[in-house]
Amino acid sequence: MNIDLSGRKAIVTGSTSGIGLAIAKGLAGAGADVVVNGRRQDVTDDVVAQLSALYPDVTIEGIAADLARKEDVDRFTQLAPTADILVNNLGIWGEADFFDLSDEEWLRFFETNVMSGIRLARHYMPGMLERNSGRLIFISSESGVTTRGERLHYSVTKTAILAVARGLAERARGTAVTSNSIVVGTTLTEQIAGMIEQMAEAQNVSFDDAQRMVIKEHRPTHLLPLLATTNEVANMVVYVASPQASATTGAALRVDGGGITTIL
Repeated sequence: MNIDLSGRKAIVTGSTSGIGLAIAKGLAGAGADVVVNGRRQDVTDDVVAQLSALYPDVTIEGIAADLARKEDVDRFTQLAPTADILVNNLGIWGEADFFDLSDEEWLRFFETNVMSGIRLARHYMPGMLERNSGRLIFISSESGVTTRGERLHYSVTKTAILAVARGLAERARGTAVTSNSIVVGTTLTEQIAGMIEQMAEAQNVSFDDAQRMVIKEHRPTHLLPLLATTNEVANMVVYVASPQASATTGAALRVDGGGITTIL
């Protein structure tokens, strides 16, 4: 399968590291022009330079903005008024006891994980519908399917993302615009990989053996022997963004190593 996204413009939020950066690389590698986003200007500029060197045949832009804030979303959409592919990857994670969570913390998670994607979709989707072409992709989590009590606020936002993605697919009924969510399990981001490297060194085992120990202790339902890489998540996103995925919409597609035990 040869995926060619030449001539398409993709926006990837929260894309200066981790899964978001891998997605930006994957889309650029498939020929799309990409707008990357981070909160800090210097970090965003560094990523633009990195991707521009790797993919000189596409246009890489960077917009530093905190997309949890409506005013920053408004500024972002003025600087990047149109998109063919919108990947709502921005998200924050945390654990806390339910009774310790303030209203402000609930709202912070909703503004970042849910409202950022809603506001951007509200801006970009009308143009997609007018052109009868476009891809909306929301990065969710296994925690949105299997709610975890110690991270209830996070889980609720990731469940909401699934509903938003499905609802927008319904809104696009009868058009060629698709809306899907990607349900991601524990992934080897820089942070997770660093933790596993420390564990491997402390236990005097290999990196892969340390992964297996983490899976056995913390992800016992995981079916594959190792955790997903950020590139493996990005591969799913690139496919969903492609013309080859034209019949896939309203779906929650998993990159979770089989850890979610339900069939649907």
